Amino acid sequence: MILWVVLNLLAAGVVAWASERVLGPGAPRVVSLLAFGAGLVWAVLMWLGGPAADGVYAAMDWPWIPRFGIHVALAMDGLSLLLVALTMFLGIVAVVSSWDEIDSGHGFFQFNILWVMAGVVGVFTAMDLFLFFFFWEVMLIPMYFLIAIWGHEEKGYASMKFFLFTQISGLLMLFAILALVFVHHDTSGEITFSYAKLLNANIDPRIAPWLMLGFFVAFATKLPSVPVHTWLPDAHTQAPTAGSVILAGILLKTGAYGIIRFAVPLFPEASADFAVWAMLLGTVSILYGGVMAFSQSDFKRLVAYSSIAHMGFILLGVYAFNELGMQGAIVTMVAHGFSTAALFMMAGALQQRLHTREMSRMGGLWKHAPRMGVMTLFFVIASVGMPGLGNFVGEFLALLGAFQENWMLAVVATLGIVVAAVYGLYLMQRSFQGTPNPDVASMRDFGLRDMSVMVAMMAGLIWVGVYPQHVLELSRATIETLGILP
Repeated sequence: MILWVVLNLLAAGVVAWASERVLGPGAPRVVSLLAFGAGLVWAVLMWLGGPAADGVYAAMDWPWIPRFGIHVALAMDGLSLLLVALTMFLGIVAVVSSWDEIDSGHGFFQFNILWVMAGVVGVFTAMDLFLFFFFWEVMLIPMYFLIAIWGHEEKGYASMKFFLFTQISGLLMLFAILALVFVHHDTSGEITFSYAKLLNANIDPRIAPWLMLGFFVAFATKLPSVPVHTWLPDAHTQAPTAGSVILAGILLKTGAYGIIRFAVPLFPEASADFAVWAMLLGTVSILYGGVMAFSQSDFKRLVAYSSIAHMGFILLGVYAFNELGMQGAIVTMVAHGFSTAALFMMAGALQQRLHTREMSRMGGLWKHAPRMGVMTLFFVIASVGMPGLGNFVGEFLALLGAFQENWMLAVVATLGIVVAAVYGLYLMQRSFQGTPNPDVASMRDFGLRDMSVMVAMMAGLIWVGVYPQHVLELSRATIETLGILP
């Protein structure tokens, strides 16, 4: 059934591309909504049905290239289920957010959205390292096209920068995967890319840190973390709204997922030795991202830098090597997917209406668009960590776990919450408060379509913030299965 979800998205992409010529420009959007809706319903049914005795909700394993031990091995545990459901939901948000924005190539646009998400689902469920890398590359090319074709004024530069950063770091991961396979072959006599078998590989302690770094750099680039973050502000700023929603809401989470699923469990001793450096990178990312966000005058660029800050909490939580920190990282992944995707949707809506991203040319927008103002205020408050909302739960747990491991870094990282409040209120004041700009007196407010997905994301954040137990239970099962905690 997991393969069905991936194939459903791939096939829907082809159908969406072809449907534009037959049924008109509106048909591809309907195809995408149906495909993502079917995937979301399937994920919910899997959750309601409960896992098997081994904690897996669905699994399959077919030989692909037996000579080299490569299988089409897919499995969905609690963590994968959370992220697959988030992927399907944000796919719907991406389609709705770009409903009126795209004026050409509607079929190919939806094709790229669907194929990106198919690659993401594959990444979240692959249990074969070759298959994992295959899906890692599948999600790269369509994202490049989304930015390069439908992006804004500097789209060529931004798309190429995104491609180079992710492709070069991905090749580094490929070398690490191949080296791991050959190291395992030297000790066992078996060539295999099976995740389960490589978890038990006997790796020379002198080689393990270098292999671990190959994985870590690739995942930290996609996360992203300082100093391999510079592609993100440009890609977010120049991407169409749907591209920004997908990038912030789900593609960044593939980096966090890779660290939790592969970098740490495959190399537990090397990761433990590296933990203080990873936590330091997380702390630097939190403070640097926050300070840079405050210095921006571009709405989308501010939100992009805030994502770097929020992803720093994930590094802190994972490398704290305790259950509190790890669960905090996972909750942050889910909550950030809702809050930042909503803010990028808002940024795209403002740019479409005002033809600018500069907050200095906004001001007083609440008077003209009160529904947009309420939504922006809610998600800004969520992003800065208001208690009762999902971001607070995730970042609080991550900091609590980090404090148990390294209290000095945890205390410094806590300053990032203060900085977040400053740049969040700065964004709100510059764009929706203050003296109304007479040039935007006729700005159109959100309608029913936009408000429906915004309210759904609000509900998600409130659900995770008020009753995070569902997410914690799903993540706990995965953490225990990985066996990476002392």
